[in-house]
Amino acid sequence: MSEQTNPTPASAAAAGDEVFVQVEDHGAVRVLTLDRPKALNALSGDLVAQLTAALTDAESTDTVRAVVLTGSDKAFCAGADIQEIPQMQQAAPLDRLAFDGLFTTIARLSTPTIAAVRGMAFGGGCELALACDTAVAGESAQFGVPEVKLGVLPGAGGTQRLVHALGKAKAMRMLLTGGPVTAAWAESAGLVAEVVADAEVLDTAVAIGEEIARNAPLAVRLTADAARHADEVGLSQGLDVERRNFLLLLGTEDAAEGLSAFAERRTADFKGA
Repeated sequence: MSEQTNPTPASAAAAGDEVFVQVEDHGAVRVLTLDRPKALNALSGDLVAQLTAALTDAESTDTVRAVVLTGSDKAFCAGADIQEIPQMQQAAPLDRLAFDGLFTTIARLSTPTIAAVRGMAFGGGCELALACDTAVAGESAQFGVPEVKLGVLPGAGGTQRLVHALGKAKAMRMLLTGGPVTAAWAESAGLVAEVVADAEVLDTAVAIGEEIARNAPLAVRLTADAARHADEVGLSQGLDVERRNFLLLLGTEDAAEGLSAFAERRTADFKGA
């Protein structure tokens, strides 16, 4: 793993508040670590607010080319904080937007996101991984959407993103039984891209981020933008987005540099312009 720095947590709340999201930069890769271990990184209101702020800060930082989202060895994220659900039931619709907004922020981030999952990723934790662009899992990782066991349903994109990612049959198995699946099953089903030893999860995710960061920044962002439309619109509309983004990139300095570097058999020096 590349040398890391420890900036002031962009997620951090006001002075004196407990910090639930740790922020570290590994070169051009920013690692956001959920840090609420006693609650298995459950999504409390404070954690949601801090993680949303950290993601927004990463997006606005020019030197950050990829974001890795991870948790602890025991838990990536156990889901919504059960103790706060009664408050959510009583809250006005607008008060619930902060929770929903976290997943929208991840899904719409132009900076690529990679989930590095160890231990449990249940409920909102599974939905966090789904909202990221790709995911790496440790051998001990377990994924599940147990909401039906609690009388509710996955409310942060789980019913939609699981079907898009896995297909109807496999998604329905997870959604309707509420039972957990192993990392190996998740990989074969398409929920995660790769399964590695638990000790290698974060290094692998950062390495993927570093590989992304070496590519032309605008090309990465517009490629991700086009690919995400595949889950949201029909084929003809998606192809329109792809063509538009392709034509936009053709006129960039990075495209000229990339083509020249290829012809001259040298490493391209991309500027993000």
